[in-house]
Amino acid sequence: MSDTIQTSGDTPEKKPNPWLRGIIEYGPIIAFFIGYMIVRDGTFTLFEREFDGIVVVTMFFIPLQTLSTYLIYRMTGKISAIQVATVVLVIIMGGITIWLNDERFIKMKPTILYVFFFAVLMFGLVQGKSYLRAVMDHTVPMQDEGWMKLTWRVALFFGGLAVANEVIWRTMSTDAWVNFKTFGLPALIFVFFMTQSGLFSKYGIEDDAEEDGTS
Repeated sequence: MSDTIQTSGDTPEKKPNPWLRGIIEYGPIIAFFIGYMIVRDGTFTLFEREFDGIVVVTMFFIPLQTLSTYLIYRMTGKISAIQVATVVLVIIMGGITIWLNDERFIKMKPTILYVFFFAVLMFGLVQGKSYLRAVMDHTVPMQDEGWMKLTWRVALFFGGLAVANEVIWRTMSTDAWVNFKTFGLPALIFVFFMTQSGLFSKYGIEDDAEEDGTS
């Protein structure tokens, strides 16, 4: 299972400025939040149809997310499977949201994405494989046992995020869901991986250069 789409088999990954990359990666979701806060109480007539603010913001979010993914590809020379799945679902669920003028579909997008990740990781685990390793091994070298344990934890974590998203958008206001999507989900992901530091330390593998005492 390949985790990237590369410009060529021999082209090394480019190393862009991390701050610039972060702005490009998280820019669309921040723009979504700001745009929603500006137009959330409005109703807009476009193409002889009336749309609520969140649907209008979705119209702009789709091209922004697509552009962000393309720019990351241009900057790094590769696209992760996670980025591809994310932009495809944004286009599909966002498009359905606009076509049917129904905000429920964009709200379901995180659920579908996390269920997809959960299912893929669990499928690999049943086969005795860690598909997570294919995505992260170049950044977090670990022993096989560590990858299997981390994959179990990440799969269950994604399952929990899917449940949380469903509960929030179905039982709370749109404002609450937008705040959860913009700040809650990234915070939960950050905290989760921070809590895995012990596993990384226990099963981590030093680079060959470090083991040989070379730089």
